[in-house]
Amino acid sequence: MKLHVSGDVTVPGDKSMTHRALMFSAVADGESRLRGLLPGADCRSTASVLRALSVDVPVPPADGSEIRVVGRGIGAWTEPREWLDCGNSGTTARLMMGLLASRPFNATLTGDDSLRSRPMRRITAPLERMGARFQELGASGTLPIEVGGGPLRPLHYASPKASAQIKSAVLLAGLGAGVPVSVTEPVLSRDHTERMLRGLGEFVQTSVADGAVHVSLTPSGRALPPLDLSVPGDPSSAAFLVALALLADEGELRIRDVCVNPTRTGFFELVARMGARIARENQREEGGELVADLVVRPARLRGIEVGGQEVPAAIDEIPMLAVLAARAEGETRITGAGELRVKETDRIAAVAGNLRALGVDAEELEDGLIVRGTDRPLSGAVHSYDDHRVAMAFGVLGACPENSVEIDDRAVVDVSFPGFWELLAGVTGQSPD
Repeated sequence: MKLHVSGDVTVPGDKSMTHRALMFSAVADGESRLRGLLPGADCRSTASVLRALSVDVPVPPADGSEIRVVGRGIGAWTEPREWLDCGNSGTTARLMMGLLASRPFNATLTGDDSLRSRPMRRITAPLERMGARFQELGASGTLPIEVGGGPLRPLHYASPKASAQIKSAVLLAGLGAGVPVSVTEPVLSRDHTERMLRGLGEFVQTSVADGAVHVSLTPSGRALPPLDLSVPGDPSSAAFLVALALLADEGELRIRDVCVNPTRTGFFELVARMGARIARENQREEGGELVADLVVRPARLRGIEVGGQEVPAAIDEIPMLAVLAARAEGETRITGAGELRVKETDRIAAVAGNLRALGVDAEELEDGLIVRGTDRPLSGAVHSYDDHRVAMAFGVLGACPENSVEIDDRAVVDVSFPGFWELLAGVTGQSPD
């Protein structure tokens, strides 16, 4: 039985941009209008945290329709009565630390079991140098953490790794405190924060010198104006549908209005090296971001080597890339991806273990993995480990008719891609069950 894909589809709004749009609207002075927000659990956590700080933020609607956020400036935020629950969202916790660092009150951030196991000192360390205070109330270096904010000092921070969350936390702390800050990172990480700040009239510079990227913010001191923003489709979500189309035997899939910011297209570039055919049509700029329709057709894939410099622009898509490699000709070697060990789960161990359970020759490395492709039918049980990207990656593999893949928790995908299973079934003509 052949796998045929067809459709003209959209994916949920970009998760990174949704988090930031909600936060900047809560910092702005006036009524922001936001459309296309991701309605997933992580972004609902950001909205909930902002409401606890007395900002009028509606729940992002399931259909992506417009919401209005009434901001009165960050100075109007009030001390929360209870701990701020970030759920499973590391972006919520880490970026909110930057904003809370300048507030003249204490606030405690917490989350679910998974989030409370993830490292936070990479964020608290630079903010402490600015003058913020942090008290760890649980295990060393993890949530729950009480943030003691107040006046902050300027900072130049040399980040040991390319991380949009580290960079954004420092930039947001500088914005809230009205002090200049800069961050140096080995390569450019996701730059949605910088693009939004520029679009709102703030002076942000990005330059490359001495083999590193330098990003600086000199706050204007003015209140941010309200936003009027349509969030494009999330390229990390689009990656799963791209992979499905590549594995198909026939057909064509169009994915409309996807964010193709250059710091987010690493997966598309890597699969192109594997032999993929992905066309970009109707490319344009909207709200400071590049947006395009992706047109994908089946392709015969071959193994490649992926090194550390290529990982930051594809970090969230590495699980899908590794699963795709199971159907590529030859060996795929991924290194420099040690950050995957401290995501929602240890994604290196989860992906390698699940591939082996299905009969794939997969080898776990300290900072990556080796996958040797096969065309044999794959069968077995997969553990999601409460990780949405692990579940979706193996869901794509399971959509191929020759495979029989049983996933233990399909509902976990709602964190970032509500409606994933229904959309997967729609483009393949299969049952969503």
